[in-house]
Amino acid sequence: MPHSIAYKRLSRTDGHRKALLRNLATSLFKYEKIETTSTKAKEISKVAERLITTAMAGDLAARRQIAEFLTEPAVVKKLVEQIAPALKGRSGGYTRITKTRVRPGDAAELSIVELVTQST
Repeated sequence: MPHSIAYKRLSRTDGHRKALLRNLATSLFKYEKIETTSTKAKEISKVAERLITTAMAGDLAARRQIAEFLTEPAVVKKLVEQIAPALKGRSGGYTRITKTRVRPGDAAELSIVELVTQST
């Protein structure tokens, strides 16, 4: 009986799972909204929340930690200079997951993950 499982494996090896999460996080911050399966959406939401919290510090150490995870330097800059300051007043809950549809090919439940704006 497995106890205290911190994350879902998503039927991938550790390296493949990390690469998937890095790419999804980069896309989320680049486009501010992505559509993916519900299970992946829940996992990427956890990762994105931690990255945004780190970005709120805004110092060089935070930038380097974020750059270590995200795949594009332009996205790191956008996260630290635009997204994190816009969410400064919030104490968490930076992402929203909305279930949208069922994919016809494999009946996977799809969701949209988006960044919450300050106005909503």
